[in-house]
Amino acid sequence: MEKLIARMMESGTRLAFALLLVFCAISAFTNIWLALGELAVVVVLYIVYRARAKRRRADIRRTVETLLFQVDDASKNSLMNFPLPTAILRMDTGEVVWSNDSFYEITGAHERMFNLHITDVIEGFDTRWIMEGQSKCPYEVAVNGRKFDVYGNIVRSGKDASSALLVTMYWVDVTDYSELRTKYERTRPVLSILVLDSYEELIKGVSESEKSKLTAQVDEEISNWTEPVHGVVRRLDRDKYLFLFEQKDLLEFVERKFDLLDKVREIKSSTGISATISMGIGKGDTDLNELYQYARLAADTALARGGDQVVIKSKYAFEFYGGHAKEVEKRTKVKSRVVANSLRQYIRDSSYVFIMGHQLSDLDAVGAAAGICAAVRKCGKKPYFIVNSERTSAKDLIDKLAGLEEYRESFIKPDDAIFIADSNSLLIVVDTNRPDFVDYPEVLQTIQRVAVIDHHRRAASYIENYVISLHEPYASSTSELVTELLQYILTSSQDLKKEEAEALLSGIFLDTKSFTVKTGVRTFEAAAYLKQCGADTVEVRRLFNNNFDSYIKKYQIISNAEQPYPGVSISVMDEDTERATASQAADELININDIKASFVVFREHENDVAISARSYGKMNVQVVLEKLGGGGSLTMAGAQFQDADVGEVAARLRAAIEEYLAGDQEDGENSSNAPSA
Repeated sequence: MEKLIARMMESGTRLAFALLLVFCAISAFTNIWLALGELAVVVVLYIVYRARAKRRRADIRRTVETLLFQVDDASKNSLMNFPLPTAILRMDTGEVVWSNDSFYEITGAHERMFNLHITDVIEGFDTRWIMEGQSKCPYEVAVNGRKFDVYGNIVRSGKDASSALLVTMYWVDVTDYSELRTKYERTRPVLSILVLDSYEELIKGVSESEKSKLTAQVDEEISNWTEPVHGVVRRLDRDKYLFLFEQKDLLEFVERKFDLLDKVREIKSSTGISATISMGIGKGDTDLNELYQYARLAADTALARGGDQVVIKSKYAFEFYGGHAKEVEKRTKVKSRVVANSLRQYIRDSSYVFIMGHQLSDLDAVGAAAGICAAVRKCGKKPYFIVNSERTSAKDLIDKLAGLEEYRESFIKPDDAIFIADSNSLLIVVDTNRPDFVDYPEVLQTIQRVAVIDHHRRAASYIENYVISLHEPYASSTSELVTELLQYILTSSQDLKKEEAEALLSGIFLDTKSFTVKTGVRTFEAAAYLKQCGADTVEVRRLFNNNFDSYIKKYQIISNAEQPYPGVSISVMDEDTERATASQAADELININDIKASFVVFREHENDVAISARSYGKMNVQVVLEKLGGGGSLTMAGAQFQDADVGEVAARLRAAIEEYLAGDQEDGENSSNAPSA
């Protein structure tokens, strides 16, 4: 060991002194006195070096001997010849004090490793983990093409507390295990269910031969897309397929942004309807049955979000891709009739019926709730409407309804609702499907029997264990869906109060921007029915009127707008602004030529910040805002932030827009279903 230490200590030193003597000899040819002076300096340096080197060797010898102190000869020999690569470092400096031959072999270093920092031997190696009290490095360390797990422990070089701390590290080669693990992860099965979500609309009104042709085109695109990965594809039904492949192929599909969606969308029927496909994917370290359940849930979620997209479900999360196409309006009311019949029966069988919308309720939420109140009364029950009248953008409508005789005892506080609710109570949630976004989540947690009526795209977290659900992303608004239900529950137009009809129509007005976006045949049919029930469009328009201050604030927001990206307008207001005013400003901004989407960032109350977004469908504002925890629909979305700074939220919004614009298609992750702002 003494010789080894000596070799390490004298690494390069002899060469250095030899060069100094050469310089002295050269100086002797020009000035003998200068040469003698230089020689004297070299001799002094050499004497000092030898003294310090001797002292250093003694320190090293004592350190290593102390490390082996009180250990028998067999154990000492075991450490010196330990089969695992082993190194001893100074904890304070990271310098290598000692290492065995195995460590030399894996690093490719020479024996002259002493006094080198560990990062000089293994680039990028971080020893903070052991200083934090961990006994194993949290990551695998790559050394010369091999991978190692590193274990370590701290010891003192002496018995007294002032002695130096040393770190002993053991390097375990896990290359083969790591490669096997990687192979296992890459070849894990992934199960997918593909659904031709526009099948009924695609084949409606076409000949049998064209039906076969369209189906064959879809089959061909699916076959061409799946063939390179050598997976297994089987048709389950006329519009449904099962696809089994490996994890490594999923990574490639994600990289390609699931271009099957674009290829299928190019297929059109003679009636002008484009084919769209949804894909639910189940992945994870589980069995095939569980993967199938994941895939089925993911497919249902994709369809509930409007179709034409991919949803990946694992044990802990959802991932979303696509959502490029607008929702296709369903041309049948069968589902509405079935839900209306079921809802009527549940209402009649319930002891108490409560209605609740989303936080920061708007005209659509309050209007839909008013329509449900009429249905509950028709079924012979008393409706109880739970709404936060202090935080709402529909204050005028709430006050208008509260003045009606039928609503004098219908508005109820959440605490009172929880107090009187029993196991036979029914809660009807309107205009949201997200449990943490209802006006009062504690009410939802208390009442076990829940019905959900909503038109927003389904979020990653949504209300489960419902008894009834009418969730139709194609619909313009929840008020439209409720109006359809009323046509099967009410027996006369007199069963719906004029003010309730106007409330429902105001919800449709709001979400369609006065019948300009997301407006289908059934939207106008619903409006016509409400008109028959006495709705006055002049009264509806008055619900959208602003006071003088709000009017000025709206145009102040518009004047602050900037266009940081082509076709995208952003306005930031760092002062208290009403949500309705911000929403109207966003509506005005997209009326400007070449603006395809508008975003208004504004402060609500003291420390709350919100975003209101609008588009005409060329840019999916829902996908942008769900990156920030918000949501909504293709043309109308919102997001809320508590205890936030307006500037920080605006910066996050710009980053989300840049991420969206960087992609070739609209895609998003970790969706939320906040109500439109």
